[in-house]
Amino acid sequence: MADPVAVLVAARDEEGRIGATVAALRERLPDAAMIVADDGSRDRTAAEAEAAGALVLRLPRRGKGQALTLAERAAPEGPILVCDADLVGDLRPLLEGDADLTIAAFAEREGGGFGIVKRTARTLLRAVAGLELDEPLSGQRALSMEARHACFPVAAGFGCDARMTYDVATAGLKVEEVVLPLRHRATGRDLRGFGHRARQLRDLLLAFGPLATNHRGLRLPLVGWIVGVLEPRIAPVAAIGLADDLFSGPERGVAGHLRAGGTTGVLKLVGIPLLGLAATRRLSGALLVGLAANAVNQLDTKPGRSLKAYALVALPLRAPLLPAVMLAPYDLREMAMLGDSGSNALGALLGLSSVDRFTGRSRWLVIGALAGLNLLGDRISLGDAVERSPSLSKLDRLGRRP
Repeated sequence: MADPVAVLVAARDEEGRIGATVAALRERLPDAAMIVADDGSRDRTAAEAEAAGALVLRLPRRGKGQALTLAERAAPEGPILVCDADLVGDLRPLLEGDADLTIAAFAEREGGGFGIVKRTARTLLRAVAGLELDEPLSGQRALSMEARHACFPVAAGFGCDARMTYDVATAGLKVEEVVLPLRHRATGRDLRGFGHRARQLRDLLLAFGPLATNHRGLRLPLVGWIVGVLEPRIAPVAAIGLADDLFSGPERGVAGHLRAGGTTGVLKLVGIPLLGLAATRRLSGALLVGLAANAVNQLDTKPGRSLKAYALVALPLRAPLLPAVMLAPYDLREMAMLGDSGSNALGALLGLSSVDRFTGRSRWLVIGALAGLNLLGDRISLGDAVERSPSLSKLDRLGRRP
């Protein structure tokens, strides 16, 4: 990699280590742009990195992958070197080969657990990309400009490294490992260490599942399908929504999907009411389920918005609250996304609960109100309307990361 390189470091609570890491990198790569993404540290990590000469991005805590994504945006065009905040050793050999992604394998293992997360990553990369790697989780890696474009924005959390390797390999680019004499602070076989590895395993598995890019440009796991697992009666709705998450086109609004014809949006418009009809054996039930599913989906344009709307309506309807309570922390902190899978499934739950709570004229009044809300959402953004209302906007921002 002959072009000037940018070095990206994601750091959280690395006071006492980050300064030495940045200083060593600057000494060995004096022409490199040095960018440290401080992922919500509660100590002097950011100050130490700045004192050592790095450009520091002070971020709310979101996760390693999200921090690297935001750091990459601040880097100049060209190859990049990704490095852990507590590294000791020389990474220049990673820049000397002809591979698009060169991964550092540690010459000597330090600490660690029982290897469950590493074996899982190896198995996944072997199965989906045909790669055999010794250190699939290594955070020390050099990327050519082509590899950078292939994998950024990277997956969320600790799943970013292995998913990065998959994205580069499936783009037809070259991946190789280089064994280097490196050291870093390894986690031990204690409660803290096992907690860290549990989060690694969670993020790794989610990184190889369905992903989408949110309003901020962060690449997050789609977890709305969990609503269908928790509430099997609306699992088919979650499945239809997931199909829309994965295969939808540029069409927006009911009219746009109808004009386009055979889109996943049309599948939702037809399939969800039919599922409501099958579940309730009533036309009014089909309308309630379909309209409620679409209304909640229209609100899902910012973290936590659909979940809050669901919870507010679910309380008087006595609809299940567990899905919203379980997913809210991840959605609000931009660690995961509901997607159409989750928002449509939550709306369908509200529709089914409405069938149980409303009868006769009151049910048709609710259908009329939902139809009006859907028509309004097709003409204007319901999210914009929420943000223009001072009281609703305050509730909307509650708990959301800046």
